[in-house]
Amino acid sequence: EVQLVESGGGLVQSGESLRLFCVASGFSFATDAMSWVRQAPGKGPEWVSAINSVGDTTTYADSVKGRFTISRDNAKNTLYLQMNNLRPEDTAVYYCTKGYWDVWSDYSYFRRGIYWGQGTQVTVSS
Repeated sequence: EVQLVESGGGLVQSGESLRLFCVASGFSFATDAMSWVRQAPGKGPEWVSAINSVGDTTTYADSVKGRFTISRDNAKNTLYLQMNNLRPEDTAVYYCTKGYWDVWSDYSYFRRGIYWGQGTQVTVSS
């Protein structure tokens, strides 16, 4: 059974940091690219970041570049998102997913299929 379990979200003040975790099971995590996608209240999904299978190539949305860092530990089947200097506009539910997403992805596939977790809420107060 495929499972993606996100954690690490919470309520923080503007300028603070959080580290998100996504623990994967039920598929070959080490051979797949992974991505983070977020959805703010009342808005559509927004791609945040992606990483290749070995972790040496990463991409970021312009809105988070320089503040967020994606990484992975294939030995632990875990994907990370280090979020620094958080802003109120970063408030969203953050989801991890298998595969390589970017700004041109087909968002009709957002949260469809088995390769999505339940998400973790990040709330940034000003």
